[in-house]
Amino acid sequence: MSSTLLAILLGAAALVLFIGWELIDHRRHRRARAVAADVAELGDDLLPTSIHPLIDAHACIGSGACVRACPEDDVIAIVHGRAELINPLACIGHGRCMTACPVQAITLVFGTAARGLELPAVSTDFETTRAGVYVVGELGGMGLIRNATEQGRQAAAAIARSSRRGAGDTLDAVVVGGGPAGIATTLGLMAAGKRALLVEQGELGGAIRHYPRAKVVMTGNLELPGYGTVRKKTLAKEELEALFRDIQHRTQLPLETGLRVDSVVADGDGWIVRAGSWECRAANVVLALGRRGAPRTLGVPGEDLAKVSYRVLEPEPFAGKHVLVVGGGNAAADCVIALAAAGCKSLGLSYRRGELARLRGSVRAAVDREVADGRITLHLRSEVEAIDEDVVVLRTPEGRIELPNDQVVIQVGGTAPDELLRGIGIELIEKRGEA
Repeated sequence: MSSTLLAILLGAAALVLFIGWELIDHRRHRRARAVAADVAELGDDLLPTSIHPLIDAHACIGSGACVRACPEDDVIAIVHGRAELINPLACIGHGRCMTACPVQAITLVFGTAARGLELPAVSTDFETTRAGVYVVGELGGMGLIRNATEQGRQAAAAIARSSRRGAGDTLDAVVVGGGPAGIATTLGLMAAGKRALLVEQGELGGAIRHYPRAKVVMTGNLELPGYGTVRKKTLAKEELEALFRDIQHRTQLPLETGLRVDSVVADGDGWIVRAGSWECRAANVVLALGRRGAPRTLGVPGEDLAKVSYRVLEPEPFAGKHVLVVGGGNAAADCVIALAAAGCKSLGLSYRRGELARLRGSVRAAVDREVADGRITLHLRSEVEAIDEDVVVLRTPEGRIELPNDQVVIQVGGTAPDELLRGIGIELIEKRGEA
């Protein structure tokens, strides 16, 4: 082969690669703008509930390292040569984008400049403005399991170092919330020889137990005092449940379930934790609650019917039934995906907006597949008007429609426990794009 022909072939190959790369880049750019436009439609709902990246466009060099480092899809994209946060609602605070950035153009912040996020004011040890009351995990804006667990360990160590101690019937600490943060806190207190009690309104594991089956949760290594290190980057819901059972069995975790704490009241140098008629005294209280709090209701006729629920523990009982899931976030999408596999007679997803822009990329792809296969029907720009025994009435731009219905699952978030925090007297601070 002559050198001239070889040069022509190499040049042609380079041109093909360049054109191919440009096409891929164009598609990525178009997808990024589409996601950003869908998210922008959310208006006032566009508020990340956890820590998330703030990108300095002037410092960014467009390397794409942040995009590659992010475990979620369609959160950050390269747009016009610079990184851009296109879907903050899908960010759950991994922080890998910040560590991957070669020029330190990314910081992790709470809230946005346009809309603040109220969080309890805490010290570096996660103690609030009320002595002996600590906040760890999602309630403090840290939703990622690994980080929430680490906060629990640190809060337990701070309590162990402090001089606040219980005596007699007064415990050293009550931990409210049986999720990963609360479990880690309690284990840390036990390892330090402190008398502690873990209180949970549901079952051990907290909100994770409400995830549909096979829901995969990003964790990274978990350091659990007195139990050991869990060396996995991802765990399915079933694996997490098995982990919780093993922790409880091996450590004899002091646990009370079925207690929804409604007040924490100062009592001399300590606190009284109350849940209805139940109460317990402790020198310290650790609030390891989720920000969702109590499930948010729709406020429509028929919502009190027995067929209405706010979570799906197992999808099998819904098989062969007409089911409608209400909501447009990841929880609603995970729920409808799990139900699709259960074999519902009909399965719909009702959402008041025109696009499911709040979903993580992998979740959105799974919903799209189920819709394409005919197992899920999307009812976008619809709102539930009424729920009857055999039907559910939706209000749409085209008018009212009635769907045959046996079960309604409402997944529209919850009410943050701000009232509990204010009742304790904890100072709340508004974060507007700040660390």
